[in-house]
Amino acid sequence: MSGPGTSGRVEIEYCTQCRWLPRAVWLAQELLTTFEAELSELALKPGRGGVFVVRVDDEVVWDRREQGFPEPTAVKQAVRDRVAPGKSLGHSDT
Repeated sequence: MSGPGTSGRVEIEYCTQCRWLPRAVWLAQELLTTFEAELSELALKPGRGGVFVVRVDDEVVWDRREQGFPEPTAVKQAVRDRVAPGKSLGHSDT
């Protein structure tokens, strides 16, 4: 399970107006596959106004407005750093 003091909950908020559900679902699948033992929950949250934000335990780890659309590797590293700091991501770590 997730580390001390964390629940391992990930939330992906995406813009319904921009039709970014497929992108959010794909990223969710990547995270669930990589962290199947570490995550307690992964939620997709419909939003508006161009939002695409990834949160871990309510902490923003990726915001499209500030960082652009995420590469899965970057999001996996940000999630790993919070839910499983010792976990190797294999080729995603290089």
